[in-house]
Amino acid sequence: MKSPLLSLPGAVPAEGRDEGVAAHYGDLFREQRALADGSGFVDLSHRGVIAVTGDDRLSWLHLLITQHVSELPVGRATEALVLTANGHVEHALYLVDDGATTWIHVEPGTQGDLLAYLESMKFFYRVEAADRTDDFAVVYLPAGSIAEVPDGAAVRETPQGRDLFLPRADLESYAAAHGPAVGMLGYEALRVEAHRPRLGFETDHRTIPHELGWIGSAVHLQKGCYRGQETVARVQNLGKPPRRLVFLHLDGSEVLLPGHGTPVRLASDGEEGRQLGFITTSARHHELGPIALALIKRNVPLDAELMVGTTAAAQEVVVEP
Repeated sequence: MKSPLLSLPGAVPAEGRDEGVAAHYGDLFREQRALADGSGFVDLSHRGVIAVTGDDRLSWLHLLITQHVSELPVGRATEALVLTANGHVEHALYLVDDGATTWIHVEPGTQGDLLAYLESMKFFYRVEAADRTDDFAVVYLPAGSIAEVPDGAAVRETPQGRDLFLPRADLESYAAAHGPAVGMLGYEALRVEAHRPRLGFETDHRTIPHELGWIGSAVHLQKGCYRGQETVARVQNLGKPPRRLVFLHLDGSEVLLPGHGTPVRLASDGEEGRQLGFITTSARHHELGPIALALIKRNVPLDAELMVGTTAAAQEVVVEP
């Protein structure tokens, strides 16, 4: 779905998973600073939107996802995962309930598979789940923003900012009144700085929640049964995850950022050394310079100097080994 905001001056289209919205609007660092200062907005209208209605919606969702939502208060934002039977991360959901509807936004293009799973689990519950991506667009306002929230719009408010579920027909008029627009490169740079994982970037087919620090924020350890819970409990109580997420400061002398999947090795082993992990997301930050998130083997020493391709990298702990 192509955003109408790609017609704004300076808009450069994003590629890959974020195709359909702007990568930037002509000045990456100015856009980042605007977000960091609490101004501007990010067009996330390419993300999928699912709405769940019905009297049983929260108790039903509670049985299917990793978060405790059976008594979720109106207006309280939360996030959750859907796991496979083996405990691997399949979907990441960002939720809020407005008293009549549970609004969920998800990664672009994943809403169809998620909706199919939800439909398969309806049974006798009084619920209806619908794909509302064609009707509603997600807009992000940074923490500290004083931008107006339209009457009736569902809002997910978190320490990082607010996600608005706007009628898609209102997207252009809202953008005109609440600029400046900030592209996905700026949004992603601040996400990397905050160590926040993203499905499809920090995850692969064997990711479990412990590896990315999702325990607590997206996985509630004291709730009832859900698909994949056995793996979560076993790792939590008896073991350690095989990999851990780290934040990397990259050597700023390199011109190109390492792409997703670039091998991470010990600097002392050189380019031919054993691969210890891979880059998940890299970005240029307006203050920190080139930075990245990476998924590496759990037993890599915390003080190890790393190498990403041919670029030196210093690690900061995100998930404890």
